[in-house]
Amino acid sequence: MRIVLVMLGVVLFALSPSIASAHCDTYDGPVVKAGQQALETGTLEHALIWIKPAAEPELRAVFMQTRKVRELGADARELADRYFLETLVRLHRAGEGEPYTGLKPKGTDLGPVIPIADAAIASGSVRALTKLITDSATEGLAHRFERVIAKRNFKPKDVKRGREYVEAYVTFMHHAERLYDAATAKHTAH
Repeated sequence: MRIVLVMLGVVLFALSPSIASAHCDTYDGPVVKAGQQALETGTLEHALIWIKPAAEPELRAVFMQTRKVRELGADARELADRYFLETLVRLHRAGEGEPYTGLKPKGTDLGPVIPIADAAIASGSVRALTKLITDSATEGLAHRFERVIAKRNFKPKDVKRGREYVEAYVTFMHHAERLYDAATAKHTAH
């Protein structure tokens, strides 16, 4: 189980900028779904779990406004719902320390990690996610390693080839170090 958590941390760390901006701000994502559930049931708690406590007063105020405006007709309801969902996602992103860049449509390409991670949670099995992560980490490390090996035999006076080796060496070492740091981190923020 530790290897699963380690490798998950590695991939999430390596991909974190794209993941952070891709999942929580889509209409397919769990934050929007929770907001839609709050609107359907009139129970804000579905959405409150996705924001920090300090943001709760703002979301409560927007929720109350949204419920009033929804009664004014179909167009008003659509606009109010969108405003509420945008506010919810913006506050969630702020709680992660990430910028809000708008809601993304259903079907937004999230890459392979997020759908497989969500499927793992839904199924209770991390097997497919573990395979994806370990295969990806192994492939990335092996590629950089092979490049270093291919460039290590240069003549001492061949500065150009020596620099190519150093560039490959530094890239490999930094990649290995980032993987290790991610794998051994005590806490990885979403």
